Amino acid sequence: MPLALITGITGQDGSYLTELLLEKGYYVHGLVRRSSSMNRWRIDHLVQDENIYGKSLFLHYADLSDDASLRRIFSKVNPDEVYHLAGQSHVALSFEIPELTTHEIANATLKLLEICRDQAKPPKIYLAGSSEIFGHAQETIQTEETQSNPTSPYGVCKAFCVEMGKVYRSGYGMHVSNGILYNHESPRRGENFVTQKIVRGAASIAQENTEFLELGNLDIERDWGYAPDYVFGMWMMLQQEKGSDYILATGKTHKLSDFLQLSFEYFGLDHQKHIRINPKFVRPNEPIHLCGDSSKAQNILGWKPSVCFERMVEEMCRAAEKSNQL
Repeated sequence: MPLALITGITGQDGSYLTELLLEKGYYVHGLVRRSSSMNRWRIDHLVQDENIYGKSLFLHYADLSDDASLRRIFSKVNPDEVYHLAGQSHVALSFEIPELTTHEIANATLKLLEICRDQAKPPKIYLAGSSEIFGHAQETIQTEETQSNPTSPYGVCKAFCVEMGKVYRSGYGMHVSNGILYNHESPRRGENFVTQKIVRGAASIAQENTEFLELGNLDIERDWGYAPDYVFGMWMMLQQEKGSDYILATGKTHKLSDFLQLSFEYFGLDHQKHIRINPKFVRPNEPIHLCGDSSKAQNILGWKPSVCFERMVEEMCRAAEKSNQL
């Protein structure tokens, strides 16, 4: 049975990836911080299953800044595959805490690469990149060869990780794959992301708990996909003979206003009656249009998105509606 180690296992992608790997017969080890002890709702159903936890799923307390604890875990677990998903994941917040963002994304990734390099048999490594590395992109549709042009501390850090992954792949012959993932959503999306803020806000207004929702720029366009599709792509990358860089995207963009309209229509609401624009939610230097070309992933991995934009929004709204009724 193959053995995988996941950083960021309690996040949206980490939880879906854990389910996928368990279904495929993996032993799955996840790193969790002490501060995450009360925020494991995405994997609670797995931890509480006595047939899974302690048998095929194991959690380890660790912090990416703690070299000693990480090395002990790697020595104990000896993983075949490492999926590095952890780190400060909010673009807007990176402007407020750029130093911490750099520490949690760039420095932590470099540390992890070094630890993997020191293993007797270095594992295959997946690094979580982001479409934010392209920022104000020079091309309307971005490919793996598009020049990075990040516009946020988050994007700069992710660009560093992608380039460093290339260095360890070419310089040390390690199996490192960079997943340059475009926006991907699901009911497990964190509440601090605008998509979840919208669907939960609409659900709250429908229940007459609130009347208005404050948002920033509604004209931004993003390439939105479905998170479970994207974690399947992560796994496919590490099943290849050699590591490489892959964009995972739908190739279609929608404005945030489209997401907003669909969400409010689900609840029978006119969003124009309940939305207020607040400049404080407009992030500095925000990319307006990001759209990815996933031809390489489709041709080499056989990957393709399976859930359309409208169905994804509907699923998120249904989950928010159910949550509000509890």
